[in-house]
Amino acid sequence: MDNKFILSCCSTVDLPYDYMEQRDIPVLSYTYRVDGKEYLDDMGRDRDARPRFYRMLAEGKLPQTSQINVATYMAFFEKLLQQGDLLHVAFTSGQSASVNNAYVAARELQERYPHRKIAVVDSLCSSSGYGLLVDAAADLRDAGVTLEEAEKWLLENRNKVHHQFFSSNMTQFRRTGRVSGAAAAVATILGICPLMRLDAAGAIKAYDKVRGKKRAVEATVKTMAEHAQGGTDYGQRCWVCHSDCPEDAQILIDALEAQFPKLRGHIRLCDIGPVIGSHSGPGTVAVFFFGDERPVME
Repeated sequence: MDNKFILSCCSTVDLPYDYMEQRDIPVLSYTYRVDGKEYLDDMGRDRDARPRFYRMLAEGKLPQTSQINVATYMAFFEKLLQQGDLLHVAFTSGQSASVNNAYVAARELQERYPHRKIAVVDSLCSSSGYGLLVDAAADLRDAGVTLEEAEKWLLENRNKVHHQFFSSNMTQFRRTGRVSGAAAAVATILGICPLMRLDAAGAIKAYDKVRGKKRAVEATVKTMAEHAQGGTDYGQRCWVCHSDCPEDAQILIDALEAQFPKLRGHIRLCDIGPVIGSHSGPGTVAVFFFGDERPVME
């Protein structure tokens, strides 16, 4: 019996669109607005889209992001349900309420298509960590597990995807009100980099700060060694992403590959897309890996 199902996700996985096509994972795109104009989070299909986005940030423009509504989810899901059973992995509820609209759409379509299975999982993950979780689910799908088995695995493992990151540019955090103007100014003068992670609810939490990028990289590598499955013998995938600072990301990759010699393949370098980048701004570098259970944080 063929157990294969359709696996889908949203564009906030921050992976290249062509990679998602290769893995046969349909993607629903978020949108964002700048100066009243709507743009699609196209995951790199337009090569100038992300450079243009970060140029707009540099010009002081403040993008606005919004939820995906029920009607958009329904149109996306219904097209896929006409082809087979569907498992959709949604962007974390810790950063967007969109997943609640996905639940509503799935319930309504289940009544309309009683012969199909449809399930929505809140990933509790963001950016390329969300992508790492979806990619692992695609491995399971391709290995022949059932939709129910894949759903169960996602629920049991979504909080084991660690999101460890730092930022060397506080401009967007100040603009969005995440930190005060005074705090951002002091951090900039002193070269302070806040250290952040996702908690068990999939929300961003700052938990420490260091002075300078070198110490930020060292702290990030140390944290991965403490939490990764197998410690420095970690042998699964590890991905890094950045917001318009590829040189900083490469420094982190070099440090990680030196510390973790048993990684599964090379570390994939990804771009933080405009939806996540609207909140992080430029200068953010993140690493994603499978580890112990993420903590609950106040």
